[in-house]
Amino acid sequence: MEQYFAPCPRGLESALAAELTQLGAIDVGAVDGGAAFAGALDLAYRANLESRLASRILWRVGTAPYRNERDVYEAAYALDWPRWFRAERTLRVDVSATRSPLKSLEFVTLRIKDAVCDRHRAASGIRPSVSKERPDVRVQAHLTADRATFYLDTSGEALFKRGYRRESSEAPLRENLAAGLLRLAGWTTDIALLDPMCGSATVAIEAALIALDIAPGLKRTFGFQKLAWYDGPTWQRIKQAAQRRIRTAASVAIHASDNDAGAVARSRANAAAAGVSAALAVEHGDVLARAAPSPSGLIVSNPPYGVRVADAERLRAFYPRLGDALKQHFAGWTAYLLSGDTRLPKLIGLKASRRTPLYNGALECRLYEYRLVAGSARGARAMIK
Repeated sequence: MEQYFAPCPRGLESALAAELTQLGAIDVGAVDGGAAFAGALDLAYRANLESRLASRILWRVGTAPYRNERDVYEAAYALDWPRWFRAERTLRVDVSATRSPLKSLEFVTLRIKDAVCDRHRAASGIRPSVSKERPDVRVQAHLTADRATFYLDTSGEALFKRGYRRESSEAPLRENLAAGLLRLAGWTTDIALLDPMCGSATVAIEAALIALDIAPGLKRTFGFQKLAWYDGPTWQRIKQAAQRRIRTAASVAIHASDNDAGAVARSRANAAAAGVSAALAVEHGDVLARAAPSPSGLIVSNPPYGVRVADAERLRAFYPRLGDALKQHFAGWTAYLLSGDTRLPKLIGLKASRRTPLYNGALECRLYEYRLVAGSARGARAMIK
């Protein structure tokens, strides 16, 4: 039984653990920043192909206690890297740490790289070349206060890079976080969904992929294809089974709109690249004026905030009007708005029934839940200091 770790956007750990369990993982445990789990070697194929929430699937290849950089080098050298990938593969090493006593992670990274290369040279006389931009193989190590754990990354490029994004907005929402927002909102395919400030339509496209049962990794390649244990026929069987599951679009209950014509064009291009154009409606429209597409449903959106709209005057003017529009046009709906700006709940004039801490990359955010009833928003109109 192999051991794995899947990092994910912070705040989605429990949802990821549930998803991995559904994919057949065992001994699944959510921890800060991801989930540990176990399973057969081909689980790496399925998890990479099917997970909507994971950022990577890391295969644990060893762990050892350490006190200094020399111990870390020896622990890495002791692992049988030549059995897992050929010396002709290019290599990248990344190190993370939690309460490690070592002073320089950069130096530790170099020592682990040396250990991997030295082990290959001892076995074949060849040292792998290093490639930071497009490596064939990625080694990851995590240091705690007294233990080093080593992984081979089976994903390659991060899993939120689905392969369908042709155009992106200024502050794109990562695809696995968008899928996580849908999970946290409790959206299912029988509930109408709207993103009225869609940007590049990541939320709507992720919803359409779910609705059509399209595995998020079908349009890309993975790091495990460069490892020695890669079994092409097994991978093709797993991939073909996922392709046979794809459903055709029925009635459209997934809607996206934006008041920027360029964003609408980008959204349509991305939806076409994802193969989901028939499953969602993308329209040009202003969130402050548009009508609800059905009597009830969910709004899930990443509205403009500090990173995307730096003008404080525009924020002061926009958010109170947004709150009014939601209450006036979307009574009976529930809105989930992601924001990296803590001024949102002060300005929008709606009472949040729930706040969920999340991260979009390194940016700390909150997902605010608003249960909308008829009326006009009369919350705080506080000035931004």
